[in-house]
Amino acid sequence: MDRTVWGYCRVSSVDQNLDRQKAAMLAEGIDEKHILCDKASGKDFERRTWNLLVGTGDLLVVLSLDRLGRNYTEIRKQWAYITTEIGADIKVLDMPLLDTSTATENLDKRFIADLVLQILSYTAEKERTNIRKRQAQGIEVARAHGVKMGRPTKDYPENWQTVYIKWKQNQILAVDAMRELNLTKPTFYRLVKRYEGKD
Repeated sequence: MDRTVWGYCRVSSVDQNLDRQKAAMLAEGIDEKHILCDKASGKDFERRTWNLLVGTGDLLVVLSLDRLGRNYTEIRKQWAYITTEIGADIKVLDMPLLDTSTATENLDKRFIADLVLQILSYTAEKERTNIRKRQAQGIEVARAHGVKMGRPTKDYPENWQTVYIKWKQNQILAVDAMRELNLTKPTFYRLVKRYEGKD
């Protein structure tokens, strides 16, 4: 039976780049049409392309274990499902010990792969938890120092003071000030409020 080799790439957000992972899959000799990618969190396996991967006897290749996910329990469940229930293999490029395609007939290799998987999947989830903690702590410290979170406040245009004074002295209408400053009405009045110390 012919074996299909699948490459799987994942990043957590849409603005992250998949090129490094794709390049590793191509270097491994995987056909581009068999390289599937997700831009989704590693917290679970509810992902658009994940369920399109692997059938019986196939091989799934990932660059590193955390590209599979960062949830300890889910990684182990998916690993067992692929290697035991489906009867496919998994190969992790940056961790040669995690390659079930070479461990099928060797009980010692299979045992070592399972052991390494447990340790690394635990580490991946621990890192995800620590990242969330560090983010929360960073936000807390920033707020304590008066940093406002959310969308950055629009800076004042270069000619703000000149136009503002003309408007305050009734030399021009607000609509003319907005046009000169190239600002929308809500932004103009928000900047006025902040400039006058009412925000």
